Amino acid sequence: MIGAALGLLVGVVFGVAAVAALRSSGVTRLVVPGGQLVVMVIVAAIAGMGAAIFPARRAARLDVLAAIATD
Repeated sequence: MIGAALGLLVGVVFGVAAVAALRSSGVTRLVVPGGQLVVMVIVAAIAGMGAAIFPARRAARLDVLAAIATD
């Protein structure tokens, strides 16, 4: 989720900067595709949760004292 949020923020900032830089060339409007951004954040959240399932299940099965005792 952090990567999705930072990517969204950096992308919007770079888009605003690009529109500002190209204003003299006739680019006058910035269109932020809100629907697509929401879908991408949802997909990133689902992918992140899916990637965390197997390590979390493995960690839940470990004996805490045995895990701490190993070097």
